[in-house]
Amino acid sequence: MAKSDSSSSSTDDTKRSLFSRKPKAEKPKKNKKPSRIKQMVDIFKMTRKHDPMVTWLMLGAFLVPIAVAFGIGFLLDNWITGLLLGIPLGLLCALLIMSRRAERAAYSQIEGKAGAAGAALSSLKKGWIFDEQPASVNPRTQDVVFRAIGKPGIVLVTEGPSTRVKGLVDAERRRLNRILPNVTVTVIETGKGEGQVPIAKVTKKMGKLKNELTKVEVSAVNKRITSMGNKLPIPKGIDPYKARPDRKASRGR
Repeated sequence: MAKSDSSSSSTDDTKRSLFSRKPKAEKPKKNKKPSRIKQMVDIFKMTRKHDPMVTWLMLGAFLVPIAVAFGIGFLLDNWITGLLLGIPLGLLCALLIMSRRAERAAYSQIEGKAGAAGAALSSLKKGWIFDEQPASVNPRTQDVVFRAIGKPGIVLVTEGPSTRVKGLVDAERRRLNRILPNVTVTVIETGKGEGQVPIAKVTKKMGKLKNELTKVEVSAVNKRITSMGNKLPIPKGIDPYKARPDRKASRGR
């Protein structure tokens, strides 16, 4: 009897183990991206915080095209079509205003902070090669020189007082002239002082430079500089990633 009882109990245990359902492994929750509307609302709130006039500018940009389109449609005895054309045009104008003011607000937040010059260069358009690490650094004063390579040649963008950063610029220029004597080196000093360029206008300034190199030559110059080696540690307090303005968000994606 003892054997039969033990065998029956073991059979029951086996059945329970066979038919018992294993708990399903929980699927990792995917981080849902915020909707486009929510992104635009967040951008608007951020922009309005730094630029209270953006609300009225957007309202004007929205209403003026509608009024013009309605007026033209009314004169042509077709005001409904005028409204249908004016409303999307007004929305587009309002979004363009928000995009520009949002970009300006983003730059105003990083103005004067360590790594701001690198953050400005991170928004360069295609055709430029930009090193996220500074080309030259003064660890004591945290003055830095960033480098970008494009069709206008090599552009050195400084961060720090002109008198203090001059030594870094001169040393970097001499180094570049030794390995690339025929390539133009342009220096842009960031800041609000005389002869300096505000952070928000750095890329615009670079876009106005005269082209001197071809696409192939830009790549060759970059390879030449890279082969010389230039890995410098970023001083404490300088983080181009944290200072970088979100251009994609400012466009409303």
